[in-house]
Amino acid sequence: MRIELLSKLARKRVFTIGEAAKITGLDRNTLKVLLSRLEKRGWVERIEKGKYIIIPLGAEKGEYTLHEFIIGSLLVKPSAIAYWSALNYHGFTEQIPSTVFVQTTARKKKQDIRVFGVRYKIVRIKPEKYFGVEKTWIEEFQVPITDREKTVVDCLDKPRYCGGIIEVAKAFMEELNAETLRGYALRMNNSAVIRRLGYLCDYFGVDIDLPKPKPKTRNYVLLDPTMPREGHVDSKWRVIANVELEGLE
Repeated sequence: MRIELLSKLARKRVFTIGEAAKITGLDRNTLKVLLSRLEKRGWVERIEKGKYIIIPLGAEKGEYTLHEFIIGSLLVKPSAIAYWSALNYHGFTEQIPSTVFVQTTARKKKQDIRVFGVRYKIVRIKPEKYFGVEKTWIEEFQVPITDREKTVVDCLDKPRYCGGIIEVAKAFMEELNAETLRGYALRMNNSAVIRRLGYLCDYFGVDIDLPKPKPKTRNYVLLDPTMPREGHVDSKWRVIANVELEGLE
């Protein structure tokens, strides 16, 4: 029974109890017992409740794993590797985050998950903010990752998930499509994103056409909401530049 189950699931490499039940015709209770035995023998490893990976022959139990981006994309559907993780993937920052950031529109009971010693942060967003996702091959899997411009816009939307505004500011020294940035920023429907983007584009000399805050706008947004509310006041974009960008040019 164990060998038959493994042979039927081997091609998937990653499977859920539901998929295993459909493939084998076994009921869930029987499968749970069987999978528990397989896990003890080191033939499968549980990623999280109800999700497993097949351990290749010859691999030692506890030593084999999948790429962290693959696992991250399997934790929730739909998903996209995003924020600080995507910044690093696209080469915008040399900082390697200790957490893998996964973006989704779905509800997930646990937002902080640890799998094989790696921490995953699940960030739920509104459905209208889920766009700009491309798929890339990692090992034998197609993994969804936010594209270059969407990564920047996401980080301007939620700087706390990218290590602060300094990390995303580094992206402006690389090649970015200004028109795509503009379109993405407008789709986010968040004036703070547009203002932070406008300020950074001015600072780094990026030519972009963005709507300015209305003259009667009184509130100022922090360039980096993870830092104290003190710094240069930019009246054009109604931004408090509370981080020093010198040295990044």
